[in-house]
Amino acid sequence: MSGYHLCQVKKAKHPYYIESISTNIYTIEELCFYLRENIYLVDASIMNETLCDWIRDELGLKKLYRKLAERLEEAKKGSIAGFILPIFKEISYLSPEEYHRIQEQISSIEIQPEDLRRKMKADYLMKYGMYGNAIREFYQILKERNPGKLGVQFYAKVLDSMAAAYGHLFLFEEAADCLWQSYGIVRSSKTWEKYLSVLPLFLDRESYKKKLKELAVPRAQIDSLEGRNAGYIKAEVPGRLKEEKAEEFLKKIKEEYYKSACC
Repeated sequence: MSGYHLCQVKKAKHPYYIESISTNIYTIEELCFYLRENIYLVDASIMNETLCDWIRDELGLKKLYRKLAERLEEAKKGSIAGFILPIFKEISYLSPEEYHRIQEQISSIEIQPEDLRRKMKADYLMKYGMYGNAIREFYQILKERNPGKLGVQFYAKVLDSMAAAYGHLFLFEEAADCLWQSYGIVRSSKTWEKYLSVLPLFLDRESYKKKLKELAVPRAQIDSLEGRNAGYIKAEVPGRLKEEKAEEFLKKIKEEYYKSACC
């Protein structure tokens, strides 16, 4: 819905903290915006007693509080429509077309297997740069996996995504382990190349050579990987450091890392 939403309800003195993306909200409009844009992130950090109490005590919406409190148990079991839609209705935040579209989105989510729902959520967390939270979701998927429902290829993709999250946090050994597990499932050439590319990021030169020998990697492929990695370092790192002073650059990287890792 384009344009502005004028606040129809008072602003809270104390914000509600959305744990999944480490964000505070102060108004019902902000809550509606979050729900509309991030329907796949709706979880226990939103559908809980604390949010209900916040809506009652901070926003003074007692009628909405009672409605949500009554539907909380069903929401915890996976039926989120009854909990989410009344929040939009409270201030007529959505147009009829948008409301219908949100209903359809929620219906499609509710019928998905739990692992797939978690994967959708984790992908959204990756999009926000919340890599630590995404890794926790990926871990739960792998811990409770049921290949009979989604197929082994699905879990290989989960491992690939988990490797990417670890890589963003500079945890390259963990990333390599995920890629190795993924390759063991589907034998993907792309996953194999990613795995080989990650190895020199945490192994010393001798250990790297030994590992390549153990894996029987062809000489031509080794030369290709080393040339690619050297080209990336030469092109990307100095370019970023020229744009900003090194100290400011490192400070920004540290702040991004702490947020991403949920430190």
